[in-house]
Amino acid sequence: MTPDKTPLALYVHWPFCVSKCPYCDFNSHVRDVVDQQAWRDSLLADLAYEAEALPDRTLGSIFFGGGTPSLMPPATVAAIIAAAQTIWTPAPDIEITLEANPSSVEAARFADLAAAGVNRVSLGLQSLDNMALKFLDRAHDVTEGLGALDTAQRHFGRVSFDLIYALPDQSLAAWQAELARALAFGTEHLSLYQLTIEPGTRFATEAARGRLTIPDGDSAADLFEATRAMTAAAGLPAYETSNHARPGAESRHNLTYWRYGDYAGVGPGAHGRRDGLATQRRRKPENWLAAVARNGHGIEVEEPLAPHDRASEALVMGLRLREGIDLPRIAALAGGTAPIDWPAVARLEAQGLIAHEGDRLRVTEAGALLLDAILPLIVADAPESQATRT
Repeated sequence: MTPDKTPLALYVHWPFCVSKCPYCDFNSHVRDVVDQQAWRDSLLADLAYEAEALPDRTLGSIFFGGGTPSLMPPATVAAIIAAAQTIWTPAPDIEITLEANPSSVEAARFADLAAAGVNRVSLGLQSLDNMALKFLDRAHDVTEGLGALDTAQRHFGRVSFDLIYALPDQSLAAWQAELARALAFGTEHLSLYQLTIEPGTRFATEAARGRLTIPDGDSAADLFEATRAMTAAAGLPAYETSNHARPGAESRHNLTYWRYGDYAGVGPGAHGRRDGLATQRRRKPENWLAAVARNGHGIEVEEPLAPHDRASEALVMGLRLREGIDLPRIAALAGGTAPIDWPAVARLEAQGLIAHEGDRLRVTEAGALLLDAILPLIVADAPESQATRT
């Protein structure tokens, strides 16, 4: 397989949080004590391993995710950025994003994080309603969150924030009012997620006991459609299922995932895709630290992906984007034939849910609402010979 020479993305996972949110199924952990020097050294070692596997690349983006990476010492953030930009050639417009909680304690670090090289922040506001924040078990209130947003807008050239909607008993009018307020803050990017009940979370336990009910399909659909309409009217159309941006202000890092480019992932539980290999680090922080000390890296899985699997992943990721997928590229990843069920595509196209235009295939605005149901219909099974090998 010819090595990919498009700009590389680097993901750095910081697994620690002050507390565990009841809806969160991310690889996040609460620890009373964190050995900051050990973590800095280990992240740099994990990064060095990826550097050897991906030489001579341009680095297009760095993303610090978690967990709560705004809890990282700015000196650690600076050390990782400096190492990455020494290992690889940074793009002239490199995007360096850090996820942050909107507490006043973490906002106090924003100036130092900007000085460390972070030029984009993604702020987890989650709601502009104090009762909703209490329900979501967030540590901040609206006043503190908006104070952090104001601080972020002063220190970073690019700012995004998250909101969660489709909460229990949330009306369409209430969400429209909240979203209108959010759009008035003038950020270039919004991530707007419907609340989902993820297995293994506290909310999943509450739902199983009948103590938690989220809006049904019709109500959730109304909320989704209103979200798309309002953001588009405000000049931040959806460019991905849950992400909205001014043209040109899309998250370049996340576009690497959705366009199925190469990305290196370091830190506990981080995933990566490089030159046809799938990588995954050990999830538990202590196990990852021990693996780095033992092996020089935290990898648990490092294995080649079959052509059908690469093409299927690219297909599923790419159809989340408004722009859709490039069919010749999907076919090239598959080794000749794109893994697409064309009769199913024809039926969906007749229903106005899919658009096939030349070399591109995309989900329509009507289809975006039904994406989770559409994707399994489109992706064809692997050929029997390949399925036997993998």
